[in-house]
Amino acid sequence: MSMLSALALGGTTTAKPLPLTPPQNHRNKLTEHNQRHSLKPNLTFHTRFQFQFLSISSPSLRKLPRLRVSSSNNAQFNSVPEESQLPQQKQSNFIEFITSERIKVVAMLALALGLCNADRVVMSVAIVPLSLANGWSRSFAGIVQSSFLWGYLLSPIAGGVLVDNYGGKVVMAWGVALWSLATFLTPWAAETSLLALLVVRTMLGMAEGVALPSMNNMIARWFPQTERARAVGISMAGFLLGCALALTLSPILMSQGGIFSPFVIFGLSGFLWVLVWLSATSSTPDRCPQISKFELEYILNKSQKSFPVEIAKPKKVKVVPPFRRLLSKPPTWSLIVANAMHSWGFFIVLSWMPIYFNSVYHVDLRRAAWFSAVPWVVMAVMNYLAGLWSDMMIQSGKSVTLTRKIMQTIGFVGPGLCLIGLVTAKNPSLGSAWLTLAFGLKSFSHSGFLVNLQEIAPQYSGVLHGISNTAGTLAAIIGTVGVGFFVELVGSFQGFLLLTSLLYFLAALFYCLYSTGEIVNFDDPAG
Repeated sequence: MSMLSALALGGTTTAKPLPLTPPQNHRNKLTEHNQRHSLKPNLTFHTRFQFQFLSISSPSLRKLPRLRVSSSNNAQFNSVPEESQLPQQKQSNFIEFITSERIKVVAMLALALGLCNADRVVMSVAIVPLSLANGWSRSFAGIVQSSFLWGYLLSPIAGGVLVDNYGGKVVMAWGVALWSLATFLTPWAAETSLLALLVVRTMLGMAEGVALPSMNNMIARWFPQTERARAVGISMAGFLLGCALALTLSPILMSQGGIFSPFVIFGLSGFLWVLVWLSATSSTPDRCPQISKFELEYILNKSQKSFPVEIAKPKKVKVVPPFRRLLSKPPTWSLIVANAMHSWGFFIVLSWMPIYFNSVYHVDLRRAAWFSAVPWVVMAVMNYLAGLWSDMMIQSGKSVTLTRKIMQTIGFVGPGLCLIGLVTAKNPSLGSAWLTLAFGLKSFSHSGFLVNLQEIAPQYSGVLHGISNTAGTLAAIIGTVGVGFFVELVGSFQGFLLLTSLLYFLAALFYCLYSTGEIVNFDDPAG
């Protein structure tokens, strides 16, 4: 065994002659020197890398332990160390997480999604006084409210392409600015003409279509894979709390400042958010001047095997994504089916549960304080807990694929079982308990398909989100309209709830069969 091999094994004893031997007197001196002096740990950078290269390149030594030495050059040449070589104090903990720059980014995303949902929901509160003031029928009021979906149906795919090309920071800023402008102009549009109101509401839907793709893009850039579900949970908690806030505050603001006061306040809040977002956040961690060296190294190290944080210029995504190849892969369809079912169930509960409780239990949920706040708060809390649990599973060694399937199964099978419980409930208290539990379990989906969008195609996550979001919007429209026709034909709300429960089970099965947590190659024409 050569001296180099001995060093690769970490040995510090007498070295045998090398194959290319020096003269005998030099050999004796070398042996004498090695016997008297043990090898020092502070080897030069050049020598250390010779040993590492030898241990890797030699087939017989490939499986042997690598020599570990300390050097003053470590800091210079190992700016992003391997995960196993990170010092113990450099492991992220709760205190570091809540004081980091990335938590500021996700907090701003949560505020943006809260405003997004509040601006959307406030019309559902204002539509009653607006209808009375303008003499609108119920059907016509439904057309006014649905105008939001017209725009929202069109924009997610285009917004996803923009996000993939220009990044989440810029696209989110434009989106919030435009939907805040639409919200702020709603009072003027309502007093000007019906056409102006429909145009403004459509503009609101188009602008909000970029919110979720932008959120996903920013989280993929700022958070390692072991923290992404938690980050999505925080962001979507903001989205849900925005609904609770709008439903709670809008009646108060209207009673104090008139019908249009919530639109003005929420619109101005959006403009303020844009100013803070542009001045206080960066598109990627390496461009953030406030980020600590530790946090940057932690994000870069943890992200090496998933979505790459852009240190250099990112690879430019084609202006026209490969839609045909995207739609040819089963994992894409697992995301489309999951998003469609998620939206179907959500909008059916949101739109028809008040009517269901009124017809079955003779209870007006619109006047029940718990329906305005409790389900959304429960869903927000469960959202974060699901994300935290999901991240802990991955950190403990569970595969990403298995983790996403577990989360999605809970997010679909749970609400499916709760709807069966709701159908069998004999009183409104038990029914409301089943409904609240369904909301809470449904939030596990955000740690399933919603995070999965970032993982199977990082370079196309925006457009994939747009495609699945469009499918979700179509499902929401079909499901919301279909309830009325189903009840007229069958004469039973319970039948439609059981049908929705069955669809939940089938969607969970489809997702488990065809989803993956690994990167899918969408750029290979033969794939």
